[in-house]
Amino acid sequence: MSNLNTPATFVPGRLEQMSTRVAFFIAGFGIAAWAPLVPYAKARAGLDEGTLGLLLLCLGVGSILAMPLAGVLASRFGCRRVTIGGTLLICAALPLLATVSSIPGLIAVLFMFGAGLGTVDSTVNLQAVIVERASGKTMMSGFHGMFSLGGIVGAAGVSALLGFGFTPLTAMLVVAVLLLVALCKAAPHMLSYGSERSGPAFAIPHGIVLFIGGMCFIVFLAEGAALDWSAVFLVQERGIDAAYAGLGYAAFALTMTVGRLTGDRIVRRLGATRVMVFGGLTAAAGLFLATFAPNWEFALVGYVLLGAGCSNIVPVLFTAVGKQTVMPESLAIPAITTLGYAGILAGPAVIGFIAHGSSLSFAFGLMAVLLVAVAIGGKVLKV
Repeated sequence: MSNLNTPATFVPGRLEQMSTRVAFFIAGFGIAAWAPLVPYAKARAGLDEGTLGLLLLCLGVGSILAMPLAGVLASRFGCRRVTIGGTLLICAALPLLATVSSIPGLIAVLFMFGAGLGTVDSTVNLQAVIVERASGKTMMSGFHGMFSLGGIVGAAGVSALLGFGFTPLTAMLVVAVLLLVALCKAAPHMLSYGSERSGPAFAIPHGIVLFIGGMCFIVFLAEGAALDWSAVFLVQERGIDAAYAGLGYAAFALTMTVGRLTGDRIVRRLGATRVMVFGGLTAAAGLFLATFAPNWEFALVGYVLLGAGCSNIVPVLFTAVGKQTVMPESLAIPAITTLGYAGILAGPAVIGFIAHGSSLSFAFGLMAVLLVAVAIGGKVLKV
């Protein structure tokens, strides 16, 4: 590394831990700020549901392409510069998402927005692994908890601004300013280096990294299913009023956030393996309950259990990938981040495809079986 603050001469401390938490909050806040804008963009551009769905894929493609590149750039230029660049892309894209009305323009801006999100997400996970390892303590759940908290604050905050009569553009300018303030707080103590290891620019995940990435994919698949299908399921299968259909995902997101914010203590007390096994089984039981319970009240309890069970599995897996020696972490961490994000993107489509051929209940039941497989995988992994 060309920078003097390399792992050989510098040990991350409390300030670097703080900056990592703020950076995770930025990532969660940034992606959630877009969600309330979707209906406005749809109406402004005159899109039908099919066209909107294809456009939203541009966001995912931008993220997935940026994630492995971010690992390479962080290894060369440091986490700080790459995180700043990704955050600036997000801040530039959000006001454009509030104003652009042409389909080509939306394609370009969504791709840019996704690239910014993917860059920040991949880089802060790399920094989190380095900072946690230097601390000698379990910290990953708390870091990811700040992402979840940022998501809740971002979605609720933007919805409140719009509810108070702010235009979408004004709301996004407020968000951009807040993100820049948070970046100014975090940037001075972001790591000026990336991975401690060196290696090829790109590599296909293999061995234990592929195994860990597969489990991340399943957990994120379940999260994507809860995000995009829980409301449809509660209305279609349980007869809940459409106005309350969002309660399923709200219950999931709340226990996911609380679970992560308290997760470091849980992991230290139970151990990573037990968290994986109990978490996978709890999430599977929750999804089974949400799917096959006779009324919507029990289904909400199921989503509570699903969020609680899933909450600390991914943080434990990120810690595990930081300990493996099969691949350089500058490649391994973006790889499992990409696989996980692919799970969120693929979740709605996979669930929809299976439900079309059978039923939504069968699709959710199959997801629950995969979560049991994650629990078994945690036992095999012995993290």
